[in-house]
Amino acid sequence: MKRYFILLVLVFNYSFAQTSIITKNKVMANKKITVYTTAKDTKLKLTLTDSVAFIKASQTLETQIAIFVQPHKTFQKILGIGGAITDASAEVFAKIPNEKQKEFLKSYYDETYGIGYSLLRTTIHSSDFSSESYTYVRENDADLQSFDIAHDKKFRIPLLQQAIITAKGKLLTYASPWSPPSFMKSTKNMLKGGKLLPEFCQSWANYYVKFIKAYEKEGIPIWGLTIQNEPMATQTWESCIYTAEEERDFLKNYLGPTLHKNGLKEKKVIVWDHNRDLINHRAAVIFNDPKAAQYAWGIGFHWYENWSGGAPMFDNIRKVHEAFPDKNLIFTEGCNEKFDNTKYEYWPNAERYGTAMINDFNNGTVAWTDWNILLDEKGGPNHVGNFCFAPVHYDIHKEQLIYTPSYYYIGHFSKFVRPEAQRVSTATSRSSLLSTSFINSNGEMVTIVMNATNQKIDYQLIIDQKAASLSIPANAIQTLLY
Repeated sequence: MKRYFILLVLVFNYSFAQTSIITKNKVMANKKITVYTTAKDTKLKLTLTDSVAFIKASQTLETQIAIFVQPHKTFQKILGIGGAITDASAEVFAKIPNEKQKEFLKSYYDETYGIGYSLLRTTIHSSDFSSESYTYVRENDADLQSFDIAHDKKFRIPLLQQAIITAKGKLLTYASPWSPPSFMKSTKNMLKGGKLLPEFCQSWANYYVKFIKAYEKEGIPIWGLTIQNEPMATQTWESCIYTAEEERDFLKNYLGPTLHKNGLKEKKVIVWDHNRDLINHRAAVIFNDPKAAQYAWGIGFHWYENWSGGAPMFDNIRKVHEAFPDKNLIFTEGCNEKFDNTKYEYWPNAERYGTAMINDFNNGTVAWTDWNILLDEKGGPNHVGNFCFAPVHYDIHKEQLIYTPSYYYIGHFSKFVRPEAQRVSTATSRSSLLSTSFINSNGEMVTIVMNATNQKIDYQLIIDQKAASLSIPANAIQTLLY
């Protein structure tokens, strides 16, 4: 009788397990993929375009194009996606009528109405995207007794505060300096390069602390900072040069210890903040020094290394990730240069974003930050004439907000790939499609597909034993939710 009871229980448990598996598979088989599309020469702009059911997968043929996703193979967690609020963005925003200001804020920072930015970069005093060059202290005030952020309270801080409110407080903010004050530099000039003089290293480290505390007093929490924007570029605008060894030693001997001594050890310090081409050397010099590396959360990079027409050096990002897996990779700046107001709809500008974001995430990047969130109809203001594109422009004369294709391409990521999402394994069977995938913390899967060719492409999405047949228009990007 006992043996019969045990056998009955085993049979029941096996039957229940089989029923559960069948039920689960049936549910999964009935689940659909929701497709959002943006495409050139159409009205599709983050538009819901399809709902496709999964079916049982069969062997993919050589003639078929497929994207293969393995949800159980997970990689880095995503910190956030967003853009920079510069003086230029804030000055233009202040000229927009009140109703359009509300529209603009929701378009970027409202997850439901807009594209849900969750990451924000700002500057420590002026950059080229300011109407003037300025600092927070008077000349020769090495003790920083005159430190005052009053300049930023007119335009930039109000916009930062409104962005944080619109994002419901879920907006990580980090800051970057373009140059120390002129009296701290070898050239006595904030512009055109120069170096930080050794005798001002401690004063400059103290400056970061003053900035963080002043901004946090205004209700703007500072999550982290980069040591120097583009430390190997002598620009016509605010700039300062650090060799790898100089940046390492400033972090190790001054900035890191100073943050810790002032109760700011939780602030994340990002090194490099320049292009992908030289990132591997900078990472090696700083991260191989244990005393410097202890203060570095990660390394930031830009995309301007391909200015001469060469291919973007995405592989360098993967190599840094492989060499230093305990350090984080963050894209800190990118924009389309050489502004031309006849090219708001120039599609390669948008495709540059899609290509970079897919490749950077697939190579281990945890966060991605665009440059100016807003510029005027001239691509500024910019006090040295370095006019550029932004995803959104405001034509002051026409009183019109202009949403470029780049806004929608970034939105295919930022709206759907939320903080804490994990990247999962994704591969394509043809180079004509680029793709990356994530699983959000609520279990929702997100796959992004980009077609930069001038032909429509039919493809299959294959996940384990499930498949779905989809199509992407020419010069288009899609986000698939399932």
